[in-house]
Amino acid sequence: MDVKAALWRKSSYSSSNGGSCVEVADNLPGTVLVRDTKDRDGGTLAFGPAAWQGFVNLAKAIGPVG
Repeated sequence: MDVKAALWRKSSYSSSNGGSCVEVADNLPGTVLVRDTKDRDGGTLAFGPAAWQGFVNLAKAIGPVG
């Protein structure tokens, strides 16, 4: 997988004051990548589209925490 082709976008739930920030790249076939905006070289998580959609659905159902 060529992660250099990933198009990253910041989560709309990330705070604008430098707090918890997550970036997602969902433009690669069969893979959704997730990384910490503040530590972009610290590692990347990879999920299948169905697993990622399940997470997103659960997060929407629970709502913001904190």
